[in-house]
Amino acid sequence: MGKDTKGFFRRKCFLRIISLILALFLFMYVNGSKSGFLRQNTRNNNQSSALMSNKSVTLRMPLDVTIDNNKYIVSGYPQYVKVKVTGPSALVTTTSNTQNFKVYADLSDLTPGKHRVKLKTSGLNSELTSKIEPQYINVNIQPRKTITMKVTIRLSTRDLDNGYKLGRPHSDIQTVQVTGSRDEVNKVNRIVAFIAIPHDAKDNIARQVTLQAIDRNGQTLNVVILPTTTNVSIPVSAGSQSSSSSDSSSSSSEESEDTKSSSRAMTQNDSSDSSSETSQSSSNISNEDSSSSSRNQ
Repeated sequence: MGKDTKGFFRRKCFLRIISLILALFLFMYVNGSKSGFLRQNTRNNNQSSALMSNKSVTLRMPLDVTIDNNKYIVSGYPQYVKVKVTGPSALVTTTSNTQNFKVYADLSDLTPGKHRVKLKTSGLNSELTSKIEPQYINVNIQPRKTITMKVTIRLSTRDLDNGYKLGRPHSDIQTVQVTGSRDEVNKVNRIVAFIAIPHDAKDNIARQVTLQAIDRNGQTLNVVILPTTTNVSIPVSAGSQSSSSSDSSSSSSEESEDTKSSSRAMTQNDSSDSSSETSQSSSNISNEDSSSSSRNQ
């Protein structure tokens, strides 16, 4: 029995089966490792492709204007422009998040007047391309001008209910500096602090008001006013109706006092008249008594 068992393990058929099983296990192991390696490589390649692929994004950027602000005022240009940035996906994403570049219009070499200027970018990565919308802008360059003007207070109404009256308004700022283009500053007619007055106001009014530059037609002008606001106080007092009512009450009280005084005077006169009549009656009686006594004698 033992010899047969040892002979079975020595047979070629058994050895071939064992070899086949080991070969199958080895094949499965190698194939599984290779598939995982391929999947990892594919994933890495996809990620690299995603990072290296091109991408576009449109950003809303503020427009910088380069000019000597102490001499000139520029008008007519937009405050923001659109920029389409294209390039590697990673760079585009970083640029979109940081916006570490600028869009500008260089006006430093231009003279006063109207001009058409091309917009440019600076600080953008060299691997990125940009397209600005609009590519050109129209600007109006004018000499800068500054004047000093008085502040005028304008009230919405001067008539209050219940006979109350408005006093003279007072502003804590008497004059302001008005700065802008020469054409706009020349149109300024007055600097106004407009205050809306409620009709039922009974107490003093205090307001902080934004100042406005007005032309001769009442239109607001595009200039810079410094300071921009002023504090205005307006006294409110009782009007003529309240005064007349108080005068009538005082006169009625005076009339009542006069009536009381005249009543007291009449009473005193009546009492004095009655006392005089009594004294006269007494004197008559005494005279009659004396005459009768003389006749008896």
